[in-house]
Amino acid sequence: MRTFDELVAEAEAADVTGWGFGWLQGRAVEERPPWGFARLLAERLATVDRALDLNTGGGEVVDEAPALPATMVITESWPPNVERARETLGPRGVRVVQTTDGAPLPFPDRSFDLVTARHPVRPDWPEIHRVLRPNGLYLAQHVGPASAFELIEHLLGPLPEQRRGRDPRREASDAEAAGLTVETLRTARCRMEFHDIGAVVWILRKCVWWVPDFGVDRYERQLRELDAGMRAGRPFVAHSTRHLIAARR
Repeated sequence: MRTFDELVAEAEAADVTGWGFGWLQGRAVEERPPWGFARLLAERLATVDRALDLNTGGGEVVDEAPALPATMVITESWPPNVERARETLGPRGVRVVQTTDGAPLPFPDRSFDLVTARHPVRPDWPEIHRVLRPNGLYLAQHVGPASAFELIEHLLGPLPEQRRGRDPRREASDAEAAGLTVETLRTARCRMEFHDIGAVVWILRKCVWWVPDFGVDRYERQLRELDAGMRAGRPFVAHSTRHLIAARR
C-alpha cells in the first residue's frame, strides 16, 4: 500500500463533483438498499408526462433512466453540480434549474405528476405538496438517522443529538401534515467498508455535511489512526441508513 501522504494527496486532488462514486471502486464498498431506487425511478419516469427531480447532484441517477417524460425538470443548488447536470442531461432535453436551499420551488402550483429525490438535503413537504398535481406521487430515497456515524464520530466525538435527526417516522408524519398520504415507508441499514485512507478523505470531501470543517491537517491524528488499522488488514466499517418513501397528493 502507498504511504499515507501519497494516498491523501491523490484523494485531495480528485474530482468530487456530481453524485458518481466510481472513484471509490476497489477502495471502498457499500451495500445497497434492497429496493433498487434507480430502477424504481426509471419505472416511474416512463409512466408520466411531467416530472421533477430535486437535489439531483450531477444528474447521474436520472440519466440511468432509459426513457424520460416529455417534460423533465431537475434542480440543484451547488454550481459545479449544476454545470455537470447540464452537460449530462441537457442533450436529453432536460431542463436544469439552479435553486437555493430553503427557498420555495420556482414552479407553479400543480406542475408535476411525479416529484422524486435521491438523498435530498431536506424535504420541504409543503412545497412538494404544492407542485404535485392531484394524485401525483413523491418518490424518494432519503438518508436515515445516524448514517455513517461510525466515521463521523471517529473524527468529531459523540453526537447524541444529531443521531436523532432524519427519523423516517417523523418525516412520514411531516409529509402527512402537509397534506400527502404516505403509501410506502421502508428502511435499510447498509454496511460500508473503507480499505484505504484515500477513500476516507475523498468521501469526506464529497459529503461535506458529514464533517463540515473537515481538513486533513485538522483531523490528521484521527486519520492516521484509521490508516494504521487499514494497513493492518482491518477495513474501517460504518453503516449507512436509508429509507424509501412514497407519498401521494
